[in-house]
Amino acid sequence: MTKMAPELPIEVDAETGVWTTDALPMLYVPRHFFVNNHVAVEEALGADAYAEILYQAGYKSAWHWCEKEAAMHGLEGEDVFEHYMKRLSQRGWGLFITEHIDLAEGTCRVRLEHSAFVYQLGKVGRKVEYMFTGWFAGAMDQILEARGSQLRTVAEQTQSAAEQGCEVGYFVTVPRDNRDQG
Repeated sequence: MTKMAPELPIEVDAETGVWTTDALPMLYVPRHFFVNNHVAVEEALGADAYAEILYQAGYKSAWHWCEKEAAMHGLEGEDVFEHYMKRLSQRGWGLFITEHIDLAEGTCRVRLEHSAFVYQLGKVGRKVEYMFTGWFAGAMDQILEARGSQLRTVAEQTQSAAEQGCEVGYFVTVPRDNRDQG
């Protein structure tokens, strides 16, 4: 394994110890700590209930992040989405690769390699990265809103490397049905 220094800007306040990246406060915790907490909450609430909570929270957070980063770096459209995928990848969640994006249609497909969840949990026979799902719809919808589009999306994980016979994860984002728009 080749090692390198982090590619994202990390600043630590000498007085408070607060870490920031791209002007946002960050937490630096071991992967096992985060995943163990994630699994404990999943076991307490049930995977479906927890997935819905994380979808909504992730959607809101991705919208906020993309809005702030687009303004900070003067980005728009697909460049915002690619910047988001790059930063997620640089933070250790996994390697997020945009295989397809079409803002006019409200669609994208993201491949996930080297998932932090799969590294920690292994081949458990189910999709384990559902925490990320709302991130894609939130990012897409913020970008669409900034372009003046009324189109809104929904995302789902279609495959995980934690499933037997799968080496990578996939997420797809598509337009919401008319019944979901109201």
